[in-house]
Amino acid sequence: MKKLFTVFLALLVVLFTANAQLVIQKKDLFRTADQMLLANELFLSGEPFAESLGYNLDDLDPMVLNSPDSIAYTTGIDGYEYSRYLLGTVISRSGIGLNMMWSPMIEQMAAMEPADFDGKFTGGMINGFKEDDEMMMMVGHFSMLANQMAPKNPFPQFAEFESGNPQLPQTVAADFATDFSTLRWDRSQFSKVLNPAAMGQSLWKQYYWAKDMLGAFHDGDNNTIEADGIISPDVAGTPNFDPNNNVFFGGNNLDGFIGQVLTAESINKVIFILNKLAYDGTTLGMVDAATYDPANGIKYFPHSVAVTEKSMGDMMPPMLETLNVTDASSQLFDQVSLLLGTLSFKNMMDPTINDPAHLAYHAVFDGDPFPAPMSVSGMMGPYDIMAGASMVLFKNLLAMHFDQTAGTFVDVSNLDGGQVSKGKKISAINIGYTLLALSNVANEFTGTPLAQMATDALNAQAGFVLIKFKDPNGGYANDYSTEGEVSDSPKLATSQAAIARGLYAAYELTSNADYLTAANEAYQYLIQKFYVPSLKIFKTELGSNQAIFTPQVLAVLSGGLREASIVGKQTDAASIYTRFFNKVYSPMLLSEAEVTGETGNDSDGDGIPYVAGGKVATVFAAKAQYNIIATSSKAQENRRYKVKVRAYPNPVKDNAVIEINSSDAEKLKISVLDLSGREIQVIAQIDNSLKTNAVRWNAVGLNNGIYFIRVVGNNGTNETLKVIINK
Repeated sequence: MKKLFTVFLALLVVLFTANAQLVIQKKDLFRTADQMLLANELFLSGEPFAESLGYNLDDLDPMVLNSPDSIAYTTGIDGYEYSRYLLGTVISRSGIGLNMMWSPMIEQMAAMEPADFDGKFTGGMINGFKEDDEMMMMVGHFSMLANQMAPKNPFPQFAEFESGNPQLPQTVAADFATDFSTLRWDRSQFSKVLNPAAMGQSLWKQYYWAKDMLGAFHDGDNNTIEADGIISPDVAGTPNFDPNNNVFFGGNNLDGFIGQVLTAESINKVIFILNKLAYDGTTLGMVDAATYDPANGIKYFPHSVAVTEKSMGDMMPPMLETLNVTDASSQLFDQVSLLLGTLSFKNMMDPTINDPAHLAYHAVFDGDPFPAPMSVSGMMGPYDIMAGASMVLFKNLLAMHFDQTAGTFVDVSNLDGGQVSKGKKISAINIGYTLLALSNVANEFTGTPLAQMATDALNAQAGFVLIKFKDPNGGYANDYSTEGEVSDSPKLATSQAAIARGLYAAYELTSNADYLTAANEAYQYLIQKFYVPSLKIFKTELGSNQAIFTPQVLAVLSGGLREASIVGKQTDAASIYTRFFNKVYSPMLLSEAEVTGETGNDSDGDGIPYVAGGKVATVFAAKAQYNIIATSSKAQENRRYKVKVRAYPNPVKDNAVIEINSSDAEKLKISVLDLSGREIQVIAQIDNSLKTNAVRWNAVGLNNGIYFIRVVGNNGTNETLKVIINK
């Protein structure tokens, strides 16, 4: 009877666990900033992560699932391509923003064209506008430079709206890859608000793809040609394209074309932000990056600027009509998001860097297709625009968000009568990405006063984390007030992952071992307290078995786990990320296409529908929930046979003592399991007649990571204890 009861209880646990599943709760909302943050973290957790783990990407085939193994496939195929989906959806398919036809550079160049230019590049369609012809001329030029035709019916844009509804008003056609018309979203369901985080995260993602796509050349047969400083698509000694030398921009035809479009969109976006969205507390206007000093009057980029558009007719995209500030606050994540994008493009466009990729970029930014730097031409070019925008953003970070007395940045600030009014709270997620941005500022402006200012601010912020945010009992708080109040809300998984991500970046800049130790501790706490290995799932809040997943949660966890693997050398991080990815990330993707092995319906059998024939975009659900049902403490109390296990010390360095307290006499087997549940070591087999036993465990031969001590008795006792080895 005893055994029957134990088996029945175990069966209930298994059944409840098996029935636990991810439930999509919201799929009619797309928040651009969150989804594009996820796109960025997925990109970094894609091919770059796979390569850091030693995988050869040539071994990957999207049509062969989990080959050569699940880690390689998840990072090198799924994550990388999910990231591509999100960018393509935002920048040319959905229409969630302001169309490139009315971008600053197009309007400026159109204004300089002669009167008879109208209709020249639009099949003789004379409509009183030159912008459409200018746009077509630019796209045609990009096509020639890349040897690639443009797709039909795109909606290229230079400034993204805050949110929209990804449920499509029409069915996606089979030719969606070459004709984007059926991929367009319902414009009436956009929140037509310009938000710096939405534009900044999109800009950061545009950089990642542009630098990947334009970092090499190709020939007429679409074979990649690595740049060496000699071979070039240009006529020797000039920036002009040579149509006869069989060398084209980009690593292949499509990459060359898309890379140029992404770069044009990004340059126009930053010009637009500098010229139209700088706010002095009263009016929107421009900021001169070359002369800007916040001490002479702050101009920053407010959180929300509402857009009204006017119709330009059936054959033309709508045009921006008015801008109205609806939330004048300066928000830390907004400014950091923009800064991450401008700094990245500054690096790509830097004329002084001469590795193979930059040798290819030099040909892109030499006057054709994009203007050369001021140091070459005497006129401001894209490099100078990105560098100037970065300086404005960094100076405003310090002036508006850094509390020098407390030694920390704050989440929100405002201008009150021209004076900065700083908020009091700083959150863990904002700390993580602020530390990353400060590290990038220090690297990009090496040898200048800005680099030292960024390093000083980074050290202050990281030190604040170690002193104020760290809980003596383990883990990091969700937020902290500069008035001395630490958050008492249940700790979040994202707080641990974000702090780890930021401290790993701080360590890489400074080589301060304290930052590395603290980052690894944050990671270990995340795994110990939030990861449920039997379900391959993360809890999102301590004390709650209702795990809530959003694109932001997925993004932050992806970044934290990846950096723990690459920088922290945590050997279990990649496998944990892969298991979690397949359990949550993939099911939250609403549709997919060929590049991840899908060829129609759900041909790859992963539960994600093919985009063609459906009415939902290739984006992630806005919210999903997982009910974590495992053996709870209450269920353990109901067991007839009780056993308590503890290990000390825990984390374990080399040796530990395993103490067992059991209420019943029985024979006990004490063993070690890895994360997959495989028994890898038997510590001891004992007679528990004493009711309390202590055995010594030698863990010298095991790698750092998460393990489980399992105690099994001959009359049904079965208990496990999570332990960490950290040598």
